[in-house]
Amino acid sequence: MPAPWEPPVAGTELEHLLGALDRQRATFRWKADGLDRTALNVTIGASALTLGGLLKHLAMVEDEKVTVWLTGEPLGEPWTSLGGPPEGADADGWIFGSAAADSPEQLYELYDGAVRRARAKLAAAAADGGLDQPISLSFGSDGHLSLRRMLFDLLEEYGRHTGHADLLREAIDGRVGEDPPSDWRPPGLREGDEAS
Repeated sequence: MPAPWEPPVAGTELEHLLGALDRQRATFRWKADGLDRTALNVTIGASALTLGGLLKHLAMVEDEKVTVWLTGEPLGEPWTSLGGPPEGADADGWIFGSAAADSPEQLYELYDGAVRRARAKLAAAAADGGLDQPISLSFGSDGHLSLRRMLFDLLEEYGRHTGHADLLREAIDGRVGEDPPSDWRPPGLREGDEAS
């Protein structure tokens, strides 16, 4: 039996997109899993990236794409309570930098909660209008992005950062591999959340 994050062998375009996204999510979460504050703040080389920063960044990306991009609504909770960057500060710099002060429990719950919210919103949007439907985000005279384009952008974001996570985790404790072991389950997901 294939792991729950394995994309279908032969499915619809939507099933393949969401399956590929879930595989990236699972691999990223496995790379970041089970670490303490010190390990979540490890950097390598000249890079300031950390697994803690990536957890917080990808949580923001998930929520931003399925809220601001998809519906045009403001980001809302939990981000409102987190405060955000100081006036004039770089938002990405704040996300990556502020993660160092967050506990592992906060970072894991922030990320896992964002994935749960995104799965629910993406399933509802796909059922309501399919991949060709325009989303709220517009590129001016080029028009609105489609749900398909948004999903590809999210996959691209995960591809880039899962590669970063791979290097960071190997430097921390030697964990390597393309996919989690087949018996591993993302700890922050509730029963029934693993399938798209």
